[in-house]
Amino acid sequence: MIKNYFKIAWRSLWRNKAFSAINIFGLALGIATCLIILLYLQNELSYDKFNVKADRMVRVVFKGTVQGGKLNEANVMPPTAQTLKADYPEVEAATRLRQVGAPVILYANKVFKDNQAAAVDANFFDVFTLPLIEGDARTAMLQPNTAVLSKAMANKLFGSEEAIGKVFNFKNDNVNYRVTGVINKVPVNAHFHFDVFISMASMHDANDPSWMTSNYYTYLVLQKGYDYKKLEAKLPQVVEKYMGPQLQKSMGVTLAQYRSKGNDLGLYLQPLTDIHLHSDFANDLSPAGDIKYIYIFSAIAIFMLLIACINFMNLSTASASKRSREVGIRKVLGSQKAELVSQFLTESILVTAIALLLSIGIVWLALPFFNRLAGIDVSLNTANNPWLVPGVLLVGLFTGVLAGSYPAFYLSSFSPVTVLKSKFKAGKNSIGLRSGLVVFQFFISIILIIGTTVVYKQLSYIQNKKLGYEKDQVVILPGTWLLHGKQEVYRNQLLQDPRVANVSISSYLPAGWSNNNNFFIYPNGNANQMVKTLRYDVDQNYIPAMGMQIASGRNFSKDFGMDSSGIIVNETAAKNLGWATNALGQTVTRNDNNGAKKSYTIIGVVKDFNFKSLHEAITPLVMVLGDNSGNIIVKAKTADMKGLLAMMKKNWEGLTAEEPFDYSFLDERFNNTYKAEQKVGQLLGLFAGLTILVACLGLFGLATFTAEQRTKELGVRKVLGATVASLVQLVSKEFLKLVIIANIIAWPLAWWAMNKWLQDFAYHITISWWIFVLAGIAAVVLTIITVSFQAIKAALMNPVRSLKAE
Repeated sequence: MIKNYFKIAWRSLWRNKAFSAINIFGLALGIATCLIILLYLQNELSYDKFNVKADRMVRVVFKGTVQGGKLNEANVMPPTAQTLKADYPEVEAATRLRQVGAPVILYANKVFKDNQAAAVDANFFDVFTLPLIEGDARTAMLQPNTAVLSKAMANKLFGSEEAIGKVFNFKNDNVNYRVTGVINKVPVNAHFHFDVFISMASMHDANDPSWMTSNYYTYLVLQKGYDYKKLEAKLPQVVEKYMGPQLQKSMGVTLAQYRSKGNDLGLYLQPLTDIHLHSDFANDLSPAGDIKYIYIFSAIAIFMLLIACINFMNLSTASASKRSREVGIRKVLGSQKAELVSQFLTESILVTAIALLLSIGIVWLALPFFNRLAGIDVSLNTANNPWLVPGVLLVGLFTGVLAGSYPAFYLSSFSPVTVLKSKFKAGKNSIGLRSGLVVFQFFISIILIIGTTVVYKQLSYIQNKKLGYEKDQVVILPGTWLLHGKQEVYRNQLLQDPRVANVSISSYLPAGWSNNNNFFIYPNGNANQMVKTLRYDVDQNYIPAMGMQIASGRNFSKDFGMDSSGIIVNETAAKNLGWATNALGQTVTRNDNNGAKKSYTIIGVVKDFNFKSLHEAITPLVMVLGDNSGNIIVKAKTADMKGLLAMMKKNWEGLTAEEPFDYSFLDERFNNTYKAEQKVGQLLGLFAGLTILVACLGLFGLATFTAEQRTKELGVRKVLGATVASLVQLVSKEFLKLVIIANIIAWPLAWWAMNKWLQDFAYHITISWWIFVLAGIAAVVLTIITVSFQAIKAALMNPVRSLKAE
């Protein structure tokens, strides 16, 4: 019996090649899109789960509120790990990691750059599942000046030579490190990525007792089954006991007094597996994902699969009239409804099986492109994705049953008397259901069109927003220390070129990675009015080189010898200090960690500029004269950027032959800040296009069904003088009604969803009415194009052919 089902199913597919091809392609595209999204979601949800102890690991983070802004930091104070391990028995282990930047490495007279390094505690490789393939994890990091490398880094430095025992040098600090271990690599789905780990014992401040500085990423392993919230509830005691006294010494106020002004400080715990998708902390170890996008793409995967199934239903019912006589004859010959249902479900599963095989091919071909677009590395490797085979089979079975169930019961319900008398006509319920399914398809498509348009409008707004500084034609040269004190010589060389407008030297930049210091100040010695700011260490050329504007007062100048005790604040800082209109000449005070005070006089107010992501509002900022180190910032005024860079490189190599000339552009650094949004916009655009394509296939199926049902009607109308245009309009207007209904339903939901998304930006567009109109017009045009093919074909048919059967 099963063999017979498959034989009949194959003959039916072959007899209706066009319908079968559209059906199979639509299903394959829907399944392929669903599988690609599932691979993407699986990658995003797998972060840090490779760690054996991941389910009981947490990270300690620091949060607080203070006039002028929030403290939201992923790193905490040096003694945090040791204190929590000693004071709370539920903490089985505690370990720390500290970034040490991208040191230049020397080995065998060769220079290696751009290698991210971190200092870690001796038990780091016991807490994190990063097995050593060479060396002993228990002893590798015990001694100062020891290092563990990734296999790739070891090969890069030493080639085929054995790495253990080799000594390399950090040129920045002129410190030698001996290799004591090699790991395979840090997995891609980890929230940190380093190729060089040095022992924490090498850091001079690793045992610093200060609770007023925060440079250490701290991780705890809790007892099995222990709820981390219970430990988190005890952390205020730690703040009171250890941080409180140091706060009073440093700021001159007790913790209670500090909190009485609406401020607060505290330690909190974050599950390790939440870091990638649930983080909004400053100074995190890698760009975070966003759980909202997981929900969005999960919904798209489900809707894409549903739309593909809807297409199957529409195309199957569209061909019902062709098979109605077959059903009638089989019923007269004794076939039961259950047998007919089994037959049509078999056809559905056969179509799905073919589509499933085709979808695997589509996924295999599309993954390299998708990986580049999404910035990830996923594959069809079943070793990395053990769920893939059962998941694909489950998706196939689900799709086959879901897509085939309605056509199976619909086709098997035909009355043999009716169909054999050629009086078969679709019922109102079936027409209403199919119309509803088309409305649903275009409802989803319109939402995606609107969502994609809003995302791209917001990205365009970000690109064109006036930021308070000029990001175009600004060249950044990192590592001024490589010039060995010749920074001023190099600056003067650049300024002699007419293509250079200005040159500044500073480690602080308003876009991309930058030095970042919290700076707590209070006005006129009144510690109760403390304001949290960020501090920029700059030179006299920084403000003009960056194109910033002085609102009042003046810039730093070499003509004023007392500017070392002067300070420039932004407009927000002046307002928060209580001097919105009279900040010039006012005095602010800062206490260091030991309680020593230093006073500054405000000499200028700079107009507010966006020195953070546009997700965040502008916060208080101060500028002080700092040492000439970090980056050389070159403001150009030329279209000959290639020639200017060649000159800069020549002068650089004339002063130092040790390091290659390296540079970046400030506008590129700015754009990289919004890579996540750009990626989401591209993915939304891709999936919106695929959804619309599959929806149009479904519309094509329904148009075919309608044209077949109305062939004789159209023939009669044509005999009575109807034109082709009027017949096309007659057929098309029914579908246009469905698309208009889809628009009416989709518009308010799309407005609500995109407004929620825009709320993540402190600065964002207002959703314009024309975006909805544009989406509606796009849907209508696509409908007309899709339906017109079948409508014109039916209208052009010779009426003799359509009426002779009557």
